[in-house]
Amino acid sequence: MRDIIDSRFLQTCDITSGDEGIKPFTLVIFGATGSLNSLKLMPAIFRLYQSGALPEYFSILGFGRTELAEEGFRVLMKEAVTKASDGPVSATQWEGFTSHLFYMPGNVEEDETMKRLTGRIETLSVRTEKGNKEVIYYMAVPPETTTGIVKRLEKCNLCHGRFNTKIMVEKPFGVNRDSARKLNTMLLEAFAEEQIYRTDHYLGKEPVQNILFFRFTNTIFEQLWNWRYIDNVQITIAEDIGIQHRGEFYEKAGILRDIIQNHAMQLIGMIAMEPPVGFTADFIRDEKIKVFRSLRGTDNKYIDEYMVRGQYAGGNVNGVNAVGYRAEDKVSASSLTPTFFAGKFYIDNLRWATVPFYVRAGKRLKRQITEICIQFRQLPLRLFGRTCDVIEPNVLVLTVNPDENISLRFGVKYPYAQNQIYTANMDFNYREVFRKPHQDAYERLLLDCIKGDLTLFGRADMLEVMWDVIDPVTERWEAMQPADFPNYEAGTWGPEEADRLIGNDGRHWLTL
Repeated sequence: MRDIIDSRFLQTCDITSGDEGIKPFTLVIFGATGSLNSLKLMPAIFRLYQSGALPEYFSILGFGRTELAEEGFRVLMKEAVTKASDGPVSATQWEGFTSHLFYMPGNVEEDETMKRLTGRIETLSVRTEKGNKEVIYYMAVPPETTTGIVKRLEKCNLCHGRFNTKIMVEKPFGVNRDSARKLNTMLLEAFAEEQIYRTDHYLGKEPVQNILFFRFTNTIFEQLWNWRYIDNVQITIAEDIGIQHRGEFYEKAGILRDIIQNHAMQLIGMIAMEPPVGFTADFIRDEKIKVFRSLRGTDNKYIDEYMVRGQYAGGNVNGVNAVGYRAEDKVSASSLTPTFFAGKFYIDNLRWATVPFYVRAGKRLKRQITEICIQFRQLPLRLFGRTCDVIEPNVLVLTVNPDENISLRFGVKYPYAQNQIYTANMDFNYREVFRKPHQDAYERLLLDCIKGDLTLFGRADMLEVMWDVIDPVTERWEAMQPADFPNYEAGTWGPEEADRLIGNDGRHWLTL
């Protein structure tokens, strides 16, 4: 019998079937009449209800400043769910769902409101087998509003003791390390770390989660996953859309705070992390943090040489005319906010020494795609082909969006030709194989929070370390304002400097 490591963290049945740990709960959504709840949360909760993933006893309590009767709130939520659905919503299912759906208007600054909120949660909550009342607070509100709500929850003894509570907080988590630390300090004064679910919807996407499974279940790739065999890693997070009426937010955030500090860093962490000692939340997050701490420091000289910023002008995207960023609603006509980033990172550890990680992300690019391209080193000897032939390297492509694919590029002999190399792709497509759509990111994250699984949520120290990577870049760019904005046309792959960045190393972007 072959030898197997018998770790107490790696048991044969430690990954459950997914139907365990669902207890009665009450979900309190602050900002229940806002766009996040209407567009994302309520449709996701209803889909979970439709699929039978929720327990028999649960309650959804919407809380907002808008004066609205409970029935009026239910009508609004039905409109939101119907709009997000592929087909009509079953009247029978909706009637069953509304028996779990409630609303309460009010102002958290008022003691009477908090007293009523406490009583409402008490009434709606059902005790679990252990006698607890499970309550989840979802902060579907701006970050500055979250602070006030959390302080009021703490003052009214709604964080510990009376209920067994969790809190879900949406990104952005601050605008730099200092603000992130203040936010973490405030949260940790009210809740324990294991109660806090810092939500980045990107981590709820099924293809993103599958990166870990792909890496650590396939021996043939894990053995090659290092500097000896990998030439470079490229991460592209491209969107063909603009800022979509988020001008006020984007003027403060820009591409660095919106995409690079969180989504891009998380993808780097998943690709580069060491195997965890077990498939549990803290073990996985520990390994990601090691990667972020190993990222090479970026001084001003490094930033100027290896980081590129851009802002889109008007252009044509997929046959449709698009305005430039400065012409978007609530954007300054002289704005210097970047909507594009390209950069080169190094991870200074034993596994990844000398391997460049190229990252680019942007708005109004040629097409929408999120893709990770891992290019392997080429053989030092040219055994086949002529010197005029171009022999393509092996490339492993993990496509996250919009089509979930895994593709491996390799060379074969062209039929009936002498020593002519042909590049072929071996493709795996999720939808074609499994014949069912992926679970929505918010469905997965909500369900994980209900179960108490923190794997896909950020930890305080992780967020601060990720800001350590980005802060020097934002500080440099804010101090050295660009003179060439806008510098790329909508519907292209960004400014020419991004191509030169990778071209100076004798490479090119693999996602086209």
